[in-house]
Amino acid sequence: MAGKIETRLAELGLVLPEAPAPAANYVPYVIIVNLVYISGQISKDANGLICGKLGDNTSVEQGAAAARVCGLNLIAQLREACDGNLDRVVKVVKLGGFVNATADFTNHPAVINGASDLMAEVFGQKGEHARAAVGCVSLPLGVAVEVEGIFQITA
Repeated sequence: MAGKIETRLAELGLVLPEAPAPAANYVPYVIIVNLVYISGQISKDANGLICGKLGDNTSVEQGAAAARVCGLNLIAQLREACDGNLDRVVKVVKLGGFVNATADFTNHPAVINGASDLMAEVFGQKGEHARAAVGCVSLPLGVAVEVEGIFQITA
């Protein structure tokens, strides 16, 4: 029987990808007591990398969609950390969002809203979180967005 969060994902028409493997010498997540620290998830879906630079060749809407993909990848990692049971999630604590942007781009929060809105849709009140949204001159592999997260789970 599917849990509440898996049911909610299905209601939203969302299918979680397989948790992405790390691309270098790090682990996808670390659990300390009841906090899960998830490494940055880049904007990559089944079609490949979602690249671009906000303020140049990528719109805010496209950036927000890329951030949403990062959010799905975060939830996929979280599912792994929770041994497949997303109902163990107590709280989305914090998201850190990085936007590949030009020097004059200033709408980083609207881009990272793609990930934040997803957390609210999936986890409801438990999805309310602290957040940072910052611009970067570049991101790994030229992706448009990267998002990391901290989540509280039941021990």
